[in-house]
Amino acid sequence: MKRLTRDQIAARVARDIPEGAYVNLGIGLPTMVANHLPGEREVFLHSENGLLGMGPAPAPGEEDEDLINAGKQPVTLLAGGAYFHHGDSFSMMRGGHLDICVLGAFQVSAGGDLANWHTGAPDAIPAVGGAMDLAVGAKQVFVMMEHQTKSGESKIVAQCSYPLTGVACVNRVYTDLAVLDVTPDGLAVREIIPGLGFDELQRMSGVPLIDRR
Repeated sequence: MKRLTRDQIAARVARDIPEGAYVNLGIGLPTMVANHLPGEREVFLHSENGLLGMGPAPAPGEEDEDLINAGKQPVTLLAGGAYFHHGDSFSMMRGGHLDICVLGAFQVSAGGDLANWHTGAPDAIPAVGGAMDLAVGAKQVFVMMEHQTKSGESKIVAQCSYPLTGVACVNRVYTDLAVLDVTPDGLAVREIIPGLGFDELQRMSGVPLIDRR
């Protein structure tokens, strides 16, 4: 079994972002999604620090220090893109104007609760940023993350043990092993990577799964 790389997870998320969608890509892993959106598909990428029409990462040597995303990474701006005030950006987030946000996570519960800003570790730097606003303001919340921690514990859990970012806010989870939907019946498996069976995926997950491939 060969797990998906972070680039492959990002490419899989990009496949599900439809034409014309207004999308926020969260700090960290989700920013990689911008590099996998097809050029012919018009998607409006939003960054909470005040950008709309964000493009992929610039080529090496072409970075603009004044053009960054919320994670302070260099980005590009597509034709027709716009800059605006931080307050206006949060109004977009809180006002239900974003179709999708893509966030990373430390844990996602079977009920769609999200924990992605603090692990409680003594050396951790809490940084919730705009994640709480995105989790409740976007019409759909996609989470992308590794399925397990480095020590082999499932990041998909019955109840989150870390401080919550949002309650019952996650719609779909993309991991290096599978794609899962949060449904009223529980977590439904839509895809599994080649070479991994459902029973093995179930063993590696922290909650009961429903096979709906």
